[in-house]
Parts: sequence; structure tokens; C-alpha cells
Amino acid sequence: MPTAPLDNSSREEPLRLLAVHAHPDDEASKGAAMMAFYAAQGVDVMVATCTGGERGSVLNPAMDSNAAAKRDLAGLRRTEMANAQRELNVQHRWLGFMDSGLPEGDPLPDLPFGCFALEPLEQAAAPLVKLVREFRPHVIISYDENGGYPHPDHIMAHKVAVEAFNAAGDPDRYPGTGEPWEPLKLYYDRAFNPERFTALHHALVEAGVDSPYAERIAAWQEADAEGHQLPAPTHPTTTQIPCGDFFEARDRALKSHRTQVDPDGFFFAVDAPTQRKIWPWEDYSLIMSRVDTELPETDLFAGLR
Repeated sequence: MPTAPLDNSSREEPLRLLAVHAHPDDEASKGAAMMAFYAAQGVDVMVATCTGGERGSVLNPAMDSNAAAKRDLAGLRRTEMANAQRELNVQHRWLGFMDSGLPEGDPLPDLPFGCFALEPLEQAAAPLVKLVREFRPHVIISYDENGGYPHPDHIMAHKVAVEAFNAAGDPDRYPGTGEPWEPLKLYYDRAFNPERFTALHHALVEAGVDSPYAERIAAWQEADAEGHQLPAPTHPTTTQIPCGDFFEARDRALKSHRTQVDPDGFFFAVDAPTQRKIWPWEDYSLIMSRVDTELPETDLFAGLR
């Protein structure tokens, strides 16, 4: 993590955070409480959604017979995104790419022509570089190299976020997309980190409550060669944001995505007060910082305040 000193003693402009996501609903399942927490502090928070989720499926059984979902899923998902945006009190920008879909089968089929995941990197990153230069975020949040999970759009969202972080401050790159702006910190989201699920699982078991995470924990343990510990994360948690008071806002944002989120499903298997008692944070890995900071952190803007 290269660092460089920065004098923030006279900072008057608001702090700004940009979260880069692949589809509408990703912002609600990954970092929503953190964004609501910072928005409540007066931080300018922007969500950039790379695709419209056009090739998604209806994942909430209660919406199976919804006429709008059958007729115009892409349009309905835009409405859902607007509702989630209001719940989190954040800004939002569509980057305008076509959903790649999630290929299934053996062998996997080719991705559809013209989709986000098949775009050349510079073409895919250009709208995000333009947004970075316009919005001027101090912090950018993205997925890890695996996309958080290996959906082709998530992996491409990771690539364009890293490209924008590295290129937006270079006046010789991406001409015609605005005045250069150099973001100062890049984080990867760890919404599904094993440590969190393990802590929730053990706390529920000790309380005599059936854990909805037992199957997931077992799968992780089977993935380990010895069968008794979770695989080490590629990027360990460096930063935990104490945003438990905003778990209800996160849940409302999730439920705004009615076609994608079952209100009786996995995300709501443990209520917000219980989660707040056991794990009142959202977790991130600091990947690059151009300001001095000390790890571990409890603030994405550590070194900037």
C-alpha cells in the first residue's frame, strides 16, 4: 500500500465516496449500511451501477405473477433502484452497459454479444473515469478480483473500478472525460466474509437458536484441505465500519428490490438487532492508499479527516 502525506488540516469540501456495483440490488446487499451511515454524517455518497440487470431473473417467488416483472423487468429494476437509493439517501448513476447474465451449464455457454463483461477494458472504464473526474471521490469501493463471487459482471466491475482509480488522475489518459482527479483510497468490499458468518453462526448456536448459516459454514470447511478451518481470505479485513444503527436502512433498501430479494429469504434470516449485537460492522480491505493511515481502521476516511 503506497502512501503519501497529505495535509487535511484546512479541508472544507465535503468528503465523497463512490461505490461501484455491477447490477441494481448489489448496492443493497454489499455496503448499504455503511453508505447510509456516511450519508447521515454529511458525506456525499454515490453509487455507480454498471448494468441495468436486464438479463436477471425474478428471484422473489411473490413476484412470479407480477405483470410488470414479466413485461419489463429492466424497467421495474430501475424503479426498484430508485426506491433503494431513497432509503439509503445516496446519489446514483447508471453507467449504461448491458447485463452479461450468469452463464450456466457444462460447458458454459458463450457470453452474449455486446454485454458488459466482453467490453474492452478502456471502453468499459471510460464512463466510470468520467464519473470519477466529475464527482471527485476521495474513496472508491469495489469488489475483489473474484467479483465477490464469480459473476462475469462483478469481475468486470472490479476491473473498471481499479482502472478508474489508477487512471482518473492521469491527464494523459482518457482524454475528453474531464479534468483529472486522483482518488485517495481504494477498498474491496467483504460483505460475505467468512469471519462474520462464523461469528453469527456460533452466537446463534450458543443461544440455542437454529443457525441459517450452518450449510454455508459446512461448505467452507469442506473447502479446506484439513476440513477444520475456513480458507484464508485473499484480502483480509483491515477496516470495520461501525454502522449497525443503519442495518434497518440496509434491510429496507434490500426489500426495495422486490424482484430480486425474498423478504423471507437468506438476507433476513437473522434480524437486525441480533446482527447488531453480534457483528455491528461492515468489513473492507484497504487495497491502496495515497494518504497515511494506520491499520486496523474504523473509518474509510482515516487519514483524510
